[in-house]
Amino acid sequence: MGTHTETFGLPGGRRLSCEVGGDPRGYPVIGLHGTPGCRLSRWPVDSAYADAGVLYVTTDRAGYGQSTRRPGRSVADEAQDVLAVADAMGFDRFGVIGGSGGGPHALACAALLPGRVERVACLSGLAPLGDRGLSRDEWLAGMDEDSARELEWAEAGEAVLVRELARQQQQMVEQFAADPGGLFGDEVSDADRGFLERPEAVEAFRRIVPEQAAHGVFGWVDDTLAFAAPWGFAPELIGIPVLLAYGRADVLVPPAHGEWLAANVPSAAIVVSEDGGHLPSDPVAEIADNMAWLRYGLVPID
Repeated sequence: MGTHTETFGLPGGRRLSCEVGGDPRGYPVIGLHGTPGCRLSRWPVDSAYADAGVLYVTTDRAGYGQSTRRPGRSVADEAQDVLAVADAMGFDRFGVIGGSGGGPHALACAALLPGRVERVACLSGLAPLGDRGLSRDEWLAGMDEDSARELEWAEAGEAVLVRELARQQQQMVEQFAADPGGLFGDEVSDADRGFLERPEAVEAFRRIVPEQAAHGVFGWVDDTLAFAAPWGFAPELIGIPVLLAYGRADVLVPPAHGEWLAANVPSAAIVVSEDGGHLPSDPVAEIADNMAWLRYGLVPID
C-alpha cells in the first residue's frame, strides 16, 4: 500500500490510530472515514495521493479500528481528535476531507478549527437531524432500509443499537465474502455497485470490514447516537471554504441532506452529480479533484 500505521496517546489515556501515506513532503490532509469505516478507508493505490501532492492521513475515529472508544461523544468532539493528530504530526495548516458519516465530522473541523484548517471537503455528507436540521421524515426520506433502521435502533436505546449493529457487522462480513458489489445492500445505484466491484475496492474493503470492528462495533454505535443528537456546532456559522458534493441517486445519504447543507453552509462551493450515487464514479480522478480543492481552492467541474 505504501502506507504505515501510527498510534498516538491522547489526554485521559485514550489512543488514536491513523494510516499515513501519500507524499511525505506534500500538503497535509486528514481524511475522516464514513460510518462504519476505519483508517484503512482510503483508495488502496497510494500513488493517487502522492501524485496529488498530499501527505494523506486517515484516522480511526474513536471506537473504530485501533482507537479507544469515547462514549457519549458528539459530532463536534471529533475536532479535538483531529487537532491532536495534526499536532502529533507537526501540521500547522492543513485540509480535512470526510465522506458520508465522516462529512459531519469534517464540518465540525471547519466550524471549530478555523485557525488551523484551511479548507474542508464534505462528500455525500449527512445533514443534522431535528430542530436545527431536517425533520425526522425529511432525514429518512429516500434512505435505504438498512440505514434508516439505524436511527430506529438508536431511538430504542444503546443496548438495542449495540445488538443490532453487531448483527449488521456480521452480515457485512458474510455479504462481502459472497458478493462484494452488494456490500451496501440491493438499493444502491448501479454506479455504486460498479465501484464496489472494482478490484481495488475489493482489495480495500477486504481490510476495512474486519478492521472497523476490531474491538467491537462501538465506533459505529457512537457515530449513530451522535447523528441522532445535536451536533454541537452550527453549520451556518462556518466561515472557511467548504466543498459540498453529493449525488442525486444516493440512497445511503439521500440528496435532501446535501441540499440542506448547501442551503445552510454559507461558505460552500456546491458540486451536484445528477446521476451520481454515494461512491466515486472515477476514484483516482476524484482524488485529484478533491485534493486540488484542499490545496488550492480549485472547485471540481462535474
